[in-house]
Amino acid sequence: MTYGIMGALPEEVEQICARLSDVTTDRYAGVEYFTGSLAGKKVVVCCGGMGKANAASTTQVLITRYGAQAIIFAGIAGNMSPEIGIGDMVVGKTVFYHDAELDMLAQSAPFEKEYQGDPALVQAAMDACAAAGIRAIAGRIATGDRFVGDSATKNVIAAACHPDCVEMEGAAVSQVAGRNGVPCVILRSMSDNADESGYELLVVKKFTIEDFVTTVTQVVTGMIEAL
Repeated sequence: MTYGIMGALPEEVEQICARLSDVTTDRYAGVEYFTGSLAGKKVVVCCGGMGKANAASTTQVLITRYGAQAIIFAGIAGNMSPEIGIGDMVVGKTVFYHDAELDMLAQSAPFEKEYQGDPALVQAAMDACAAAGIRAIAGRIATGDRFVGDSATKNVIAAACHPDCVEMEGAAVSQVAGRNGVPCVILRSMSDNADESGYELLVVKKFTIEDFVTTVTQVVTGMIEAL
């Protein structure tokens, strides 16, 4: 089994890459891929870049070129749920676009308006969160090609589709994985509340995401160990 592990930002995969052994690197279509061993399992780790197009193309490369048989996407997101807070995690039980015509998308493979996280991978992620003492929910993740950093946009998305968090890649990863019949799960650590304060911290001040990435790395490593 080869596991493809993705992030959108370099910081989201640096700590995972640091844990790999027997590493080889390869650059393809502008992305660097790190193949190695994590907890005795073969993995390919990469930073695909931000947004849906980058996420989709990198997912397909992981599957076609590097033989990934399961995809784990891990990174940060804006919290939309009253059940959790900053530093907690949403495991993608359901992933969907908040900025697309879903009826039209569903006319092509995998013929779904929403994408379901692989049950075994979702459970493995929830178990890894519990083992690491990280509060988590298996919930709804909304994807769109826009950083949500204002209350007005947040409220529109919340009213339209009621997600637990909002981000920029998960549904594209899930859609391409589904087209290929490859199991997939999206993991998101809550870095902000998808409002003006989040924009100030992450965009204006370029706040470090290291602590949130440490949480994600713990969960991904725990999953790989258990799978």
